[in-house]
Amino acid sequence: MSSGSNNNNDEKKLSPTEAAIIDMMKKQNLQRTTPQQNSVEAKNEPTSHAFWDTQPMPHDGERSELAEGPIQPNKPVAEVRQDPYKMPSGFEWSSVNVNDSDQRHELYTLLSNNYVEDDDALFRFDYSPEFLLWALTPPHYHHELLFGVRSTKTQKLVAFISGIPAKLQAYEQDPVQVVEVNFLCVHKKLRSKRLAPVLIKELTRRVNLRSMFQAIYTAGVKLPSPVSSARYHHRSLNPKKLVSIGFSRLGHRMTLARLQKLYKLPLECATSNLRAMEERDVDGVHALLNDYLTKFSLKLLFSREEIAHWMLPREGVINSYVVETDGKITDFISFYHLPSTILNHDDTLRAAYSFYNVATSVPLADLMKDALILAKNECDADVFNALDLMDNAKFLEQLKFGVGDGNLQYYIYNWSCPEMAPNKVGIVLL
Repeated sequence: MSSGSNNNNDEKKLSPTEAAIIDMMKKQNLQRTTPQQNSVEAKNEPTSHAFWDTQPMPHDGERSELAEGPIQPNKPVAEVRQDPYKMPSGFEWSSVNVNDSDQRHELYTLLSNNYVEDDDALFRFDYSPEFLLWALTPPHYHHELLFGVRSTKTQKLVAFISGIPAKLQAYEQDPVQVVEVNFLCVHKKLRSKRLAPVLIKELTRRVNLRSMFQAIYTAGVKLPSPVSSARYHHRSLNPKKLVSIGFSRLGHRMTLARLQKLYKLPLECATSNLRAMEERDVDGVHALLNDYLTKFSLKLLFSREEIAHWMLPREGVINSYVVETDGKITDFISFYHLPSTILNHDDTLRAAYSFYNVATSVPLADLMKDALILAKNECDADVFNALDLMDNAKFLEQLKFGVGDGNLQYYIYNWSCPEMAPNKVGIVLL
């Protein structure tokens, strides 16, 4: 994760902690979709992707031969497997009710201890219970698509996977109902049980029983076969702290004072009439965002209820701001929060992630500079992350974002369409 300016040679060499965080962000997405689940055996796994090669995805050389649309035709529900896949002895399927505080905390504990950690155990993502409630309960979510595996003997939750509903459109094809797959996690001690492929197959079965046959997901590794590939960029907001925890280091010609000056931001936002989003803004944001997303080849179609769920501010989870002029919402910015525990410093790295942004009355770079100011001053964020999706390339270099290491691959399960550049992708997955 590069915290330096693109033009600053002293910042190009990664510190050990910085390299660990890059590794961590890759695994955040790798955990979601690969059966190996970051196990030792994964390091020796052949590139044939034994599990994914059996799935209805475009494989090498096939994409140009496939018609746009489903790879396998939809089945009548009566033809979908009715019985759950068999679990290894000693384990059983279990739905997880994230609206129940005890079960939500149980899921939080599983993810905190097992979901994503870098190889050197320098830090760990900290998905808060409040974040999980937001991420897993959008309008019309299905309780049975939030499930996991328990130990039959102890009833302890030892694995989890989720699928939440969304409406997806790829190119000019008719929109399709899909699920976003996320939070695939298996307890570290049980990864030899090969539970992850069974979790994926069971989720597929349950989704098919609801007459849905497509899914969207991301991964930090290249599986068969991505529709697009994006890259994270990172902007330092608190360089003094990043240096103190070893995230960044000073080059031989760089002092801390110079580094702080390099990344210094104004105390106040420059955009007039910029304020926090409120319930009364939902209709305006709904119209603004959906109209903006029409320009992209891959996008979600949000309902009004989904806009209210995903975009209305929640403390410590999601911040959203609007510009209102003469009663009309003309601009919108949003970012969500995903902190990491710095294990060897007993400290927390507070990271803000760019979500959805629309600028019509001011340049996007000016609006996003205000987003940086708000993330730093109102949310005490240490770093601001953004993918080079949508129109984000317009502000990344100008606002001194550094290019991250590695790509984030976008996949559509059981769907074929031409590959696209990241600036044609209008979807941000958590």
